[in-house]
Amino acid sequence: MLIDFCAEGGKIMVYSYNKLWKLLIDKNMMKKDLMEKTKITSSTMAKMGRGEAVSLDVLGRICNVMECNIGDIVDFVKEEK
Repeated sequence: MLIDFCAEGGKIMVYSYNKLWKLLIDKNMMKKDLMEKTKITSSTMAKMGRGEAVSLDVLGRICNVMECNIGDIVDFVKEEK
């Protein structure tokens, strides 16, 4: 999970890819399988593993392969400052 901070130092957004990791298990896929099918680099996969933000393009490619929507693989939780 990653917490982004706004310029004033307040928390604004939390990213979690736990849904993606569960979906991979449900579909009996490994991360390396997802990387091959989506052409995601190991550095991008590592960012996701650390809960860091990735591009919408990456999320779109994952959704295409996993036949799901973005909300099925990532959560954005807005936090108060």
